[in-house]
Amino acid sequence: MFGSIGITELVLILVIVMIIFGAGELPQLGEGLGKAIKGFKKSVHEADAIEAEALQAQAQTQVTAEPQGQPAQPATAPAVPMVDGKPITPPPPPSQT
Repeated sequence: MFGSIGITELVLILVIVMIIFGAGELPQLGEGLGKAIKGFKKSVHEADAIEAEALQAQAQTQVTAEPQGQPAQPATAPAVPMVDGKPITPPPPPSQT
């Protein structure tokens, strides 16, 4: 890919970058680019480890959510909407004729 780029082209690119960003910003630009590449490599290599930690933490929270000495409480039925003390019933479906 870089086989056809010579020294002249690289110097020209460097001069254009210095004109755009200025000499004072180049170290910060290089540092930011280096950190971005390092973070990308780290995330690629540690993706499986992070996923395993998340699954382990999820399993651990499920175990601690239910006390072992007591059975789980049954779910309560959803509340029925009421108007003036009477339950609201949905309208009947339209007849197909």
